[in-house]
Amino acid sequence: MTTLQHVPGLGTHPIAGRNPGRAETRELLSRAGYDLLVIGGGILGTSVAWHAAQSGLRVAMVDAGDFAGATSSASSKLVHGGLRYLQTGAVKLVAENHMERRVLAKDVAPHLVNPLTFYLPVYKGGPVGAAKLGAGVFAYSALSAFGDGVGRIISPSRAAAANPALRTDDLKAVAVYYDHQMNDSRMAVMTVRAAVEAGAVVLNHAEVTGLRFTHGRVTGADLKDRLDGTEFGVDARLVLNATGPWVDHLRQMEDKGAAPSIRLSKGAHIVLKRKAPWRAAMATPIDKYRITFALPWEDQLLLGTTDEEYTGDPADVRATEADTRQILDEAAHSVRDEHLSPDLITYAFAGLRVLPGGPGGVEKAKRETVVSEGSGGMLSVAGGKWTTYRHIGRTVMAKLAKLPGTPLNEDMEPLDQLPRRVPLPGVANPNAVAHRLLVDRDPGHRIDPLTARHLATHYGALAFDIARMVNEDPALGERIHPGGPEIWAQVVYARDHEWARTADDVLRRRTTLTVRGLDTAEVRTRVEAVLADRRD
Repeated sequence: MTTLQHVPGLGTHPIAGRNPGRAETRELLSRAGYDLLVIGGGILGTSVAWHAAQSGLRVAMVDAGDFAGATSSASSKLVHGGLRYLQTGAVKLVAENHMERRVLAKDVAPHLVNPLTFYLPVYKGGPVGAAKLGAGVFAYSALSAFGDGVGRIISPSRAAAANPALRTDDLKAVAVYYDHQMNDSRMAVMTVRAAVEAGAVVLNHAEVTGLRFTHGRVTGADLKDRLDGTEFGVDARLVLNATGPWVDHLRQMEDKGAAPSIRLSKGAHIVLKRKAPWRAAMATPIDKYRITFALPWEDQLLLGTTDEEYTGDPADVRATEADTRQILDEAAHSVRDEHLSPDLITYAFAGLRVLPGGPGGVEKAKRETVVSEGSGGMLSVAGGKWTTYRHIGRTVMAKLAKLPGTPLNEDMEPLDQLPRRVPLPGVANPNAVAHRLLVDRDPGHRIDPLTARHLATHYGALAFDIARMVNEDPALGERIHPGGPEIWAQVVYARDHEWARTADDVLRRRTTLTVRGLDTAEVRTRVEAVLADRRD
């Protein structure tokens, strides 16, 4: 449902009606038959649901937790070509990654994907020399058609002037290259929204308790709503298992004898308060295979990541004290000690990379997507990254069109006839959005400049919907915590338009309160009260 409201200074714009309640969504899922049921609402699941809905299929998507609630919101927040892949000779892969990076930044999500300059410091006795790195960053920028600039070598003094936190002891030179970054949680929510606008039906906090079979074929799933215990089911012609670290768990529901298909690598990060300007990110080689990042992100400093094999329960993954020590020690190669005090840490998190099974250490394993079909016809997909998530979605769709026995291709638009650069909701120039939020307001309803910038770079043009809420109720324009830019209107918006049902949904994934260390007991209690005020 769409209503029209006139807001002084903003004109008349459509305001989308809120998401259906959970009971209504469960009813839709239970009573309708779907062409495709996607289990898992992370990078892969949301992309496939979005592309499948665009192609004309009846799509349902469920997740046992929140959308992007696990690994997909625990990334390094980068949209990148993959500089280290050049080391293995994967030139074509880097070129393809660059193409996807540019499309996301310019056409699909310019409101969510931001350019970022990288410094790659070269120290005396380091694992890589200046000449090799200089050639590498030049080749890297050439593969992106020099769209962001030319990779080059600069002097230590010039680099230190831009990044005062840079350690200059034994620093020989600094290589410069260019990539992008984003807020992975916001990218996920916007992709879910795009899938729904294309016709998909989605539900988070809905756990699969069993698979449904018809004549030996997987034809749906039994589910349990984790929030109120309601049990229901979904029937579908085809089921896609996109559960990330849990992919083999679901495969064994299909076939108890299914052999493991993946292995897991834990990547931990920590977030710190910044003590100085960071005009560039830093990527410091630790050894032949690994780079440690120091990234300016959300007005904080993001450090990481680790890369070690993980064999425990995926639900228990977390950043440990040992992870924190390792990350700080590795960051100290290029960051001055005063910027790495444990007292500055606001948050720590960890996710699991899903890697193909095989011998050797996880740090050497290929970062590739694995697609397989089970004995019951369920398709399982694992791996992937944010940079190429649209490409992965199209790859899976091509696989669906060729599957025997489930002629979905008869009901889908051919992939080559679908638009290839469909923008995510809210697409707009964030600078223009921030400007309008600041100038097109009544004097009594001014939005703080930091808040305006935050809204513009997390919602794009949808920020105007939030501004209208503040116009109607000025109390919603108050900051949730004085230390962060978020306002209470975002909590209401997350509840009514972005499927947020728990405090963590709001504080960790719809906003940045948790990563800033601002999710106090008082804030959490007030957020829970706002969430409870919705009547489904």
